[in-house]
Formats: sequence, C-alpha cells, structure tokens
Amino acid sequence: MNKLIGKTAIITGASSGIGAKIAEQFASEGANVVLAARRKEKLTMVAEAINAKGNGQALAVVTDVSNRADVEDMVKQARNAFGVVDIYVNNAGLMLESVVKEGNVEAWESMIDVNIKGVLYGINAVLPGMVERETGHIVNISSVSGQEVTKTSTVYSATKFAARALSMGLEKELARTGVRVTNVSPGMVDTDLIADNKLKDRKPLNTDDIANAIVYAVTQPEHVNVNEITVRPV
Repeated sequence: MNKLIGKTAIITGASSGIGAKIAEQFASEGANVVLAARRKEKLTMVAEAINAKGNGQALAVVTDVSNRADVEDMVKQARNAFGVVDIYVNNAGLMLESVVKEGNVEAWESMIDVNIKGVLYGINAVLPGMVERETGHIVNISSVSGQEVTKTSTVYSATKFAARALSMGLEKELARTGVRVTNVSPGMVDTDLIADNKLKDRKPLNTDDIANAIVYAVTQPEHVNVNEITVRPV
C-alpha cells in the first residue's frame, strides 16, 4: 500500500468506468489525483468519494480533452493545487459508429478529436516539465482494437492504432530521459462504453483489472519501463 505517496496523477475520462477506477486505485496508494472529464456531476461524485476515504486528495476539473485550451488549463490547475504532475493517464475515449461505408463523418471526427488529438494535447501539456525534471510517466489507454480490426471497428481501430503508435514512438523519443511511457490495450471491459456490445461467450473484464495493471506499471522501480500491457478476458 501507499506506493504512490507524494505523487500527483492526472486521469482523463475519470467521471466513470476505467478512469474513475484508476483514480480510486491511485488515491488508495497515496497519490493526489486530478480528475478530468466533461460530466461535472459525475466527476464531482467520484472526487468526493475519494476525498471521503482520506488517502490521496482528489481535484475535479471539468475538461473537454478535444479542446487544447481546456487541457492546458486543467494541467495548470493541477500544478497550482499539487505542484508537479508525475503521472498523466490518457484514458478519455470515444467508441462511435466506425463503419466507413456508413459515411458518419461527424462520429469519425469526434473520435479523432478525443482519441488522437486529446492524447496529444495532454502529452504536450505535461511533457516539457517531465523532461526538465528527468522523471515522469505517460500512460496511454489504447485498446485491443488498436491491434486487431473488425468489419465494424474500422475508424475506431484506426484511432486506437494511432494511440498505440504514439506510445511506441514517444518511448523511443524519451529513451534515457527518465520519462517512462506505457501503452495499455484493454479487451472488452464492463463499462458504459460497451453497454450494447456485451461479450456473448466470455465475462467482460472489470475496471479493477485495468486499474491494477496500470498501478503495476507506474509503481515499478525508476529503471523499469513497462512499455506495453494487453489485458484480455479469458
């Protein structure tokens, strides 16, 4: 326990599901957590629940990760509240209509804005400080859909391929800087995101399963960089 005392972590998409569970797990290990998402009421509820437990502190900041100014302001608030940002978890994501022949351009643009540009905005906002201090950890949540494409996941898979590619390239860029990068590719997880796409023959993963994997990655010794984690249902 308390492996993250003194650390500050930002988690995007933290109002529910995987993001909320990551925040809870980090706080239980002693980290102060900044919760970023668009849904103010749910975000506040998660922060209040964390603060009531009396471990790490939680700050809720309403943020649209597809808006660069929003992300930069959120990171500024995190620094004002807790000092430096040690861990940044790019968890916010959209899984919308992905079949190219359907021509749902608006859905594609939304996924690109959140799943790719939102990831880059977050990295851009925290990376200079991490490089300067020669320490820090970027965690990008991709998906097994970033490794395998189905006939109904074309565009979504493309955005998750991109997130994984960003992780792979960034790890190489940051070699020997002290800043670590972890890409996490979950399989089907029991969240609102897949409410209409339940696995028929297997039990979906729990949010705890993903959060535990991320806690593992960020609590390794400083000379250990866990680059890639894939978590699938059995």
